Amino acid sequence: MADDAVPWIPAADGVVLTVRLTPRGGRDAIDGIEHTSDGRPVLKVRVRAAPTEGEANAALAEMIAGALGVSRRALTLVSGKTQRVKRMKISGDAAALSARLQQVSRVKA
Repeated sequence: MADDAVPWIPAADGVVLTVRLTPRGGRDAIDGIEHTSDGRPVLKVRVRAAPTEGEANAALAEMIAGALGVSRRALTLVSGKTQRVKRMKISGDAAALSARLQQVSRVKA
């Protein structure tokens, strides 16, 4: 696995982002990029919301939209509605979104 691997790929009219969500994470935060056990890069995100009735997914969407400076309507959950690992389509300029994702994912402890 490459150290420079990122959890998003350009797509038609946007990017597709892979996220590992931790509901009831104690705080709302983007914790950077990590790799799953099979080596796939994911953006590690935690939210305070519980995983009931879509609350955690809604909190995730709000956080990602705010971090990227896009409207909530620009995000679509592609897969993983009930799983920790989710794929989200973010509509917009792929190059600008990738640059912004690069900035928000470089979290250093």
